[in-house]
Amino acid sequence: VVSAEKLQTWLWLVQRISASVLAVAVAVHLITIIAAVQGGLTAAEIIARVGGNGAWAAFYGVFVVAAAVHAPIGVRTVLQEMTPLPNFFVNALSALFGIGLLIMGLDAVSILYRLGGG
Repeated sequence: VVSAEKLQTWLWLVQRISASVLAVAVAVHLITIIAAVQGGLTAAEIIARVGGNGAWAAFYGVFVVAAAVHAPIGVRTVLQEMTPLPNFFVNALSALFGIGLLIMGLDAVSILYRLGGG
């Protein structure tokens, strides 16, 4: 059994690591989209280029995992500080939120990959 203090330390560390991954992923995503749109590409043309590309699928997969790890930790903190819910429910709701993000995000990555014929 992990003590509450150790759990808090691990969650703090994991959230900082996932934030670092997200910072890079968001920057790459925004730079790529801005460059593509300024280059005159439409959404359909972007999907045609990115879809079916394993490297982009892997990039967005990592992006999704980082978000699905990062966000529930923040939600957990907000729920602990702002609601009277017992820790069991706070942890369960946060975990379900993270699982939902992971499923929806990886589904979106899969759909984008398949749209490109991959």
